[in-house]
Amino acid sequence: MPLKKIITEIEQQHQVNFNYTEENVANFLLLPPKSSLSLEQKLQYLTRKTNLSFENLGNKFINIYKKNNDSKVICGYVFSNIDKKPIENANIHLNSITHITTDSNGYFEFEKGSKNIFFISHVGFMVKKITTANLDSQNCLKIILEPEITELEEIKTNPILASGISKNSDGSFEIKPKKFGILPGLIESDALQTMQQIPGVNSIDESVSSINVRGGTHDQNLFLWNGIRMFQTGHFFGLISVFNPNLAHTISIYKNGSSPFYGESVSSVVAISSTPETTEKNSFSAGINMINTDIYAKYNLSKKSYIEISGRKSITDFVETPTYKEYFNKVFQNTTITDFSQNQNINYKSDKEFDFYDATLKYVQKLGLKDQIILDLITIQDNLKVFQSAASYNINKSEDNILRQQNYGGNLSWKRNWNSLNTTKINIYNSSYELLADQKTTTGNQIVIQENTVANNGINLENNHTINSKFSLHDGYQFNEIGITNLEQVTNPDFYRKSKDVLRTHALILEGRYNDTISRVILNAGIRLNYIEKFKKYIPEPRIQFNYGFNKNLNLELLGELKSQNSQQIIDLQKDYFGIEKRRWIISNNTTIPIQRSKQISLSLFYKKNDWLLDIENFYKKVNGITTASQGFQNQLEFVRTTGDYEVLGTEFLIQKKMNQFLTWLSYTYNNNNYHFSNYEYPSFPNNFELIHTISWAGSYEKNNFKIALGTKWSSGRPKTSPDISKIDLSDPVLVYNKPNNTNLNIFSQVNLSSTYKWEMANGIQYKLGISIMNILNRKNEISEYYRISSLSSSIEDVETFSLQRTPNLSFRVSF
Repeated sequence: MPLKKIITEIEQQHQVNFNYTEENVANFLLLPPKSSLSLEQKLQYLTRKTNLSFENLGNKFINIYKKNNDSKVICGYVFSNIDKKPIENANIHLNSITHITTDSNGYFEFEKGSKNIFFISHVGFMVKKITTANLDSQNCLKIILEPEITELEEIKTNPILASGISKNSDGSFEIKPKKFGILPGLIESDALQTMQQIPGVNSIDESVSSINVRGGTHDQNLFLWNGIRMFQTGHFFGLISVFNPNLAHTISIYKNGSSPFYGESVSSVVAISSTPETTEKNSFSAGINMINTDIYAKYNLSKKSYIEISGRKSITDFVETPTYKEYFNKVFQNTTITDFSQNQNINYKSDKEFDFYDATLKYVQKLGLKDQIILDLITIQDNLKVFQSAASYNINKSEDNILRQQNYGGNLSWKRNWNSLNTTKINIYNSSYELLADQKTTTGNQIVIQENTVANNGINLENNHTINSKFSLHDGYQFNEIGITNLEQVTNPDFYRKSKDVLRTHALILEGRYNDTISRVILNAGIRLNYIEKFKKYIPEPRIQFNYGFNKNLNLELLGELKSQNSQQIIDLQKDYFGIEKRRWIISNNTTIPIQRSKQISLSLFYKKNDWLLDIENFYKKVNGITTASQGFQNQLEFVRTTGDYEVLGTEFLIQKKMNQFLTWLSYTYNNNNYHFSNYEYPSFPNNFELIHTISWAGSYEKNNFKIALGTKWSSGRPKTSPDISKIDLSDPVLVYNKPNNTNLNIFSQVNLSSTYKWEMANGIQYKLGISIMNILNRKNEISEYYRISSLSSSIEDVETFSLQRTPNLSFRVSF
């Protein structure tokens, strides 16, 4: 058998690589060694039969030489000191004219000549000088190249706003909860509370279930937990994030310029990963605060597998803390729950039960050196039961209300590293959401049931190819199926309506990434091509991220994207689901409920020097295909059904200074945000979510294990619509409004404080104590205002909703 064929068989059987020149192995014919022999025995056999030299390097690489030429050959391997992987296409400069390059294994060889010196270079690494005079040519060199510290890497900001938060070169914000410092009002690294500190991100009603990014509605954001799309993001109907803050390892937030691998969103992307980047030890922690208690545990089953679990449970069914009471008052004001008690003030009784929980499970298994399988499961649930009764004029009235909100999800992913340059990842996921309201009233013996369910599943395929040190290519395919059901059932009088819609989409994705550290240029450009089966419609979505460093202090960033979204949340009636969680998911029908499509571009300058940081970003954003039902109108547009768009032009500004352990920052956001409804009598007016001016300031101090932060937030009031009193007959009032959003609420202002202290005992157990106070000054901030005709007095009633009053919270945690 030819020696070359024997070598190929040995490579396949023993997972090694041979390095040789063709002339050295040509013209050899011999019997192959027995397959049962070890690698070393086979090499000894081939040495005897061929009189060649076989040099085994760690059972990975084997060099072949002619023995009579050993003294004239210089060979070696070039590795990176960052990840210890071979460096391909490294340049070996022998003289001013002659040079060779390394192969995919980092290997090179050349004949030893009169020159005693050669140089090794590669983009991103420091040049290395090698002297050959006294080298032993029978052994190959192992050469390690050190990374070159470039100006672009110095531009990356860390920290920004707080330790554990950084801004990446692709424009995204990255939060590392395990390294998180402290922010005003937060004693835990809650993902959705933390992101509201970023300029351009707000919550009009202080809810993590109503996060508005650059004027968009909450449902226009894409929330992913380990690849699973989450349709419920808040416990306690929006006051607490459903994502356990003690679990996440990386949170990535994109306001613009997101990768084409992210679809189904016309606003921001929030991607949460609980998979650690490196192997961690076994750990356990448990904690409690004035709302919930939680546990977390990670256990390594072997060197290649581990299991991780977490769980949180409210303590509200055991004790009503001051924090719980403030949350309850905030959530249930101006809902059918409190309306009942206001209308029935004689012998009124109420019995309420509220609880929530969430739990996660992760299983990771590595298979060999190239494969990894990860299973993620999550379950979330909120339950509310309220029984109310009243006796008025010898008439007994009662209501029995049940409201349940839950989200289940699962993701199974497989990743394979084919080699150092190519990887493939496949994941299959499912997410199920349900919102159920069940109301029983003695008046008229009526039962009302409302239900909104979502079933979302799909498969993602992603391939990553490293072409060279500067350029990489990423491609993939995604299939997504979403089915949404809405049910309404009433007895006495009888009414039943149920609708179910299903939409299937396919997406082809191509993305190229160019990173030149010497010229300080980063360019990520790609396209996502969606195909919607039901509408036979193609939607292309190009994305771009461009980053250029003028010098080590000044950086320019350009981001742009086109995106689309097929599902959205609407409000049929403000009293749906007791007025507490009144939004329901629906699917676009491509006519009365269009596919939402957005375009956005932003340009920013970033400057950092001597612990000063300055970031100025200007942006333009337009979203087409919105419906009036999705915008939460409580004026003359509440029952109008039409479609249109909103357009935002804005500026975001951040200045930050770090002085030893003290960090302070000031941010300002300007938004000019307007609706356009061409078929309505007022075709243009301010957006419901417009906050023209927002200013935030914070100062934090961290030393050793003590942290404290104080901050304030100030914003101009959101738009509201006032009634036109001159056109209303007060003896028989019917609401007549001025132009939509013709005025604004009062200024919103709030001061928050938080502090934590951590200590460790001799046995290795860590303890952490935290305290926070929201709205220290107890300011009564109005967050919404609308008008209605009172059923009791037949007069116009001004209904106001307020933010949290002064709200303390206390936490304690044990870890080991």
